[in-house]
Amino acid sequence: VLVPQWLPGGMRRGHEWVCANLSGGAGSSCSVNLVTGAWADFSTDEDRGGDLISLFAAIHGLNNGQAARRLMEELGWE
Repeated sequence: VLVPQWLPGGMRRGHEWVCANLSGGAGSSCSVNLVTGAWADFSTDEDRGGDLISLFAAIHGLNNGQAARRLMEELGWE
């Protein structure tokens, strides 16, 4: 539910969400494993992570702690 909201314009391909980049959009350079949360933007050598918190952080230019706190607030998990 969250990944398609964060990366609109992408599409599900098997157990992965694929899109153009960390802004979303149609394409296949960026991939998120919907089972494990591992992700990578293959158009760069640097943008990759092992969970959805690091994905959210990369999308919004946050560190993991900031991303976790913001996600908790947005999801009402305070």
